[in-house]
Amino acid sequence: MDSRPLLYLCVRPEQQAAVGEYASFRVAMGLDEESLHAWDLVSDALPADALKRYRGFVVGGSPFNVAEPVKSEGQRRLESDLEHVAAAAIASRTLAMFTCYGIGVVTRMGGGDVSPDYAEPTGSTTIVLTEAGRRDPVFGVLPDPFEAFTAHKEGTLRLPEGAVLLAANESCPVQAYRLGDALYATQFHPELTPRAFTARMAIYRDAGYFEASEFDAVSARVLAAPVDAPARMLRAFATASVAAG
Repeated sequence: MDSRPLLYLCVRPEQQAAVGEYASFRVAMGLDEESLHAWDLVSDALPADALKRYRGFVVGGSPFNVAEPVKSEGQRRLESDLEHVAAAAIASRTLAMFTCYGIGVVTRMGGGDVSPDYAEPTGSTTIVLTEAGRRDPVFGVLPDPFEAFTAHKEGTLRLPEGAVLLAANESCPVQAYRLGDALYATQFHPELTPRAFTARMAIYRDAGYFEASEFDAVSARVLAAPVDAPARMLRAFATASVAAG
């Protein structure tokens, strides 16, 4: 049994969105602030002893894109820190859950391809588990199919070598995969409730995920969406991270 806390890694420059995302992960995982710490990778490099201090990591989303041709020094450093965590998880030295932007970092690091071909609009989508997903100890708690929220400008075109596809749909064939036994990556946002998603939408209203003039209509669809299952997967991940110790 490992009693160390988990660490949420923030990769969002917008502080209001970061605070909301951290709260959403805590609620979805059933953890308090003592059990899920937070670290802002945008402003501070990953602590050198992070792998010793924390039993596992959850990585949030970001307006950054992996496939951007020009990146700031800060984004390059941030992605290097995420790759450090991913490499440790692939080697089973920690557990990690990478979401949205994070899946792109892992895909590229593992030799896969990230492309704008599989972008998805802001809203809910139906996702189907693969046979491997139904057998997986973390994803197997989800109903099949299930609804989840997405909003992204790029997606995985080709899986990293050795990745096991766990979930997919027609608009984005790679919705989730596992690398090794301890690294999970999702394109969808597993932490969000409809109300939390609309609050995040307000912050990114002019970021190009949807037409700003359609905010009210998109919000209404989000609030009416039957999305509650993905939190089960996050709770299963939190439980697995304790048992892994």
